[in-house]
Formats: sequence, structure tokens, C-alpha cells
Amino acid sequence: MTQTSPAPAAAGRPGALALLRALAITATLPYIALKTAWIAGSRIGIPDGSPLLEHRATMIVANGVTILMDSAVVVIALLLTRPWGRRVPAWLLVLPVWVASGLLLPIMTGYPTQLVVGLFRGGGGGGDGKPFLDEWVFGVVYGGFTVQGLALGTLFALYARDRWGHLWQGTLRDLPKSPTAPALRVTAVLASLLAVVPAVAHLVWATGSTAGLNAARIADRDGPFYIMEAFNVLFAVVAAAGVLLLAFRRSALPLAVPLVLAWCGSGASGCWGGWLSIASMTGAQKVSEQPTPTMVVIYGVQMLLGALVVTLGGYFFSERAAAPGPGGPVPSALPSGARG
Repeated sequence: MTQTSPAPAAAGRPGALALLRALAITATLPYIALKTAWIAGSRIGIPDGSPLLEHRATMIVANGVTILMDSAVVVIALLLTRPWGRRVPAWLLVLPVWVASGLLLPIMTGYPTQLVVGLFRGGGGGGDGKPFLDEWVFGVVYGGFTVQGLALGTLFALYARDRWGHLWQGTLRDLPKSPTAPALRVTAVLASLLAVVPAVAHLVWATGSTAGLNAARIADRDGPFYIMEAFNVLFAVVAAAGVLLLAFRRSALPLAVPLVLAWCGSGASGCWGGWLSIASMTGAQKVSEQPTPTMVVIYGVQMLLGALVVTLGGYFFSERAAAPGPGGPVPSALPSGARG
């Protein structure tokens, strides 16, 4: 992928790119402002009795880290829209975008679904009755994340089409024979088997079982919990479907379809598994909040699934970029403006 050159198509839509960049950057401001206020000692949006008030030092560190993570959206938006962003090595851009999309996608799908379900069910739910954040905070934060995800996703799709679009032209059946096909198939089968583990676990939890959950998660089971567990099942299945389609190539589907499935499924599963694993290591959790061995295993398998799919994708695109023909290297003789 690093050998390809960007196409000049983006030059024809500077207004759209600027608008999407502004949306992505502006959408980070409410979250960063809230987190900065909390670090400074403000309790805006935090009700009395919230667990967030119990560990001041941990909250400061955690908020500082998440501010840096959300600030990365600004850098990514600039990379995707400025000429110098076309000279960044593929891996240095693709990996952060994959992580960002993996963390944002569950929120972009889960939160609107929760709102729709809440309209029909009239809210309410389980939980132990202890407040966490004021309701308006979730609307501001998750609304901002949704805008970020939509804007960044559109920007990356446009960028990727201009720079690497030739690598996913045609259908799965159009792919040439590959000397690494057996290895890709073995890897895809292994990834799909790994995906079964979180898919089954989240399905069990989505259908009401408490097996393997800690006391805090059991107490907090409500509408949003079941919705997110159902989406966790979907993401694992989608990741497996994407890699299997890509490896066995027996479908007339456009090549972009399994690539999108593998990207979205592996990102959501792997990155959220990683995020929950990191969150469980803070040391400020009560005994009831500490993940059970089952939860730790599920998070770890999700991380491994994500890493395996990303590795498979890297080999696939490297082979496509090096191969002659429609999916191979594009000519370097482009208009001067295309080189950024």
C-alpha cells in the first residue's frame, strides 16, 4: 500500500473536505471541554454520590488520557484533508483510523438504538440506583462521538478511494490466484474460530444469563446493556464473515464488501476489548467492579481477533499492491497537484 500514489480526485471537492474536517474537529470540543473542567475540579454533569468522585487522582489521569485520545481526531482529520497527509506512510494513518473507528462504531450504532428503544419502552432499566453522570452528559458526549465518527468515516472513505481505490476494484471472484492463499485461508479460519468465543459469550449475556459477569455488571443490566451485548455479537460475526469471504473468494460480491465487514467488525471487537482491558487495570475498582476471569478472557480474545484480522488485511493489501494488473501499482506519472 505504501507504494501507491494518491489520485487527484480530492482536489475537486475542497469545500466538502473542509466542511467534514470542521465537523470532526468541532465535535471534539464538548468532550474535551467537559474533561478539562473535571480535571480542574469542576463537578459539572457529575451528581452527588457518583463513583467518579471516589478516586480523584485516577479520574484526573483517565480524563487526561481520553483528552489526548479525542484530540487525535483533530490530527487525523488534518491528515485526511491536507496535502502533507498524502505523504504519510499507509500504516501510520490506517492503524489510528482503525482504532478510532473501532472505538466510535459501537457508540454510533448503540446509542441511537438505545434512544429509539427508549422511546417505545419509556426509559427505565436496571442498575443499583447510584448516579454516574447527569443524563445530558451522555447526549452531549455520545452525540459528539457520533458526529466525529460520521465525519471521519466519510473523510477516510474519500481519502482511501483516492489513494488506494484501485486495490479493491472488481469482485471477489476477480481476484487472481495467490501463492499465499493457503496461509490466508488458515488465518481466516483461525480468526473466525476466535470470533466464536466473544460471539457466544455476548449472546449468552444478551439473552439474560449472568454467567461470567461481575457483580457490578449484573446489577447494571438494563436496556442499554442488552443492546450493546447484541451489537457485540454482531461485530464478532461480521469480522468472521469478512475474513472468510476475503480468504475463500467464492462470491460475486464486490471486493469492498468483505473489506468493510472485516474492518468494522475487527475494529469494534478488538479495540473495545483492548479499551476494557486497559480500564480494568486502573486499580481503583471495587471488588464488585473487577472483571471476572471469563471477562478478561473475552477481552483478550477480542484483542487477538482484531490483531489477526489487521495482520491478514496488511498481507492482503501488500500483495495486491505488488501484483501486476488492475490491483497492482498505479503509474507514478500523475499531475503535479496529485503529489501534495
